[in-house]
Amino acid sequence: MSYNELTRSYFSKAPCAGTLEGPDRFRGAAGDPAQGAWVQFDVRAVAGSTPALIEAVRFQAFGCPHLIAVAGWLAEHAPRRPIEPRLPQSVSELRERFAVPVEKTGRLLIVEDAWIAAMRAALGVPAP
Repeated sequence: MSYNELTRSYFSKAPCAGTLEGPDRFRGAAGDPAQGAWVQFDVRAVAGSTPALIEAVRFQAFGCPHLIAVAGWLAEHAPRRPIEPRLPQSVSELRERFAVPVEKTGRLLIVEDAWIAAMRAALGVPAP
């Protein structure tokens, strides 16, 4: 499979890969490694900010280069953004940006589910 330059770059350097620790860390995950795709985001908010802002994000992922690249891109671009239970860009926009084939859109939906779960945890909103 051929990957665009952005996907190759984010897959090879995997910025923000890892985990955050401590009581101020909020976690959201989706997918299943046994099914070939899993993502976890750890989020830390800026203390006392209104609206709540993201201070740091780390991710762990198992899956294809597109999944890892998109998760890395989201984590790297998250600081100083408001904590909202939605992606900063739509799945369609991310699919275009990273040249993800249509048949792999489900991988991006797993990234979206993990992101939303992390944001909801950071906002103190129970999972549906």
